[in-house]
Amino acid sequence: MIEYSDEIRERAANIRLLCLDVDGVLTSGHLHYSADGEQLKVFNSLDGHGIKMLQASGVKVAIISGRRSDALIRRAADLGIEHLYLGSEDKLTHARHLLDELGLDFSQFAHVGDDLPDLPLITRATLGICVNNAHWLLKQNSDWQTRLCGGEGAVREVCDLIMDAQGTLVRSHAPYLALDA
Repeated sequence: MIEYSDEIRERAANIRLLCLDVDGVLTSGHLHYSADGEQLKVFNSLDGHGIKMLQASGVKVAIISGRRSDALIRRAADLGIEHLYLGSEDKLTHARHLLDELGLDFSQFAHVGDDLPDLPLITRATLGICVNNAHWLLKQNSDWQTRLCGGEGAVREVCDLIMDAQGTLVRSHAPYLALDA
């Protein structure tokens, strides 16, 4: 288990909405195109399972991405992510709208990003997080940095942090530890 400072643990305990970037966070950030020009994305199953467990614990998950991708729409549907904003040049406006819609504010908001378009959300969130391979300016302005890089399980680290701080992590693991004789 990763150790967290008391301050990070306190911030994570208040999170009701986790917002994620995609390219460089849920994926490695590499852009793959087929011969037909179709954009292909590779997602990490650890991140997906973490997102499902986090949502089951009562924390909402949203995606705000600067790109639009059919693969992303499919992945979000597979994970049950209802709040999806694609092709967004202005992530802050979408985040404010979503917080208003959900009756939340930035004190209950965490954002995970990797590059400059994420900076306005990271600096306003009560828990601004960057992945290990993020741009240096995000690292300088984030509250916490994952050990793993984007697309390699970094989002799972964030989900585990939030659930641990909220006392739901052990309960989410219980079904997998129950052994029948």
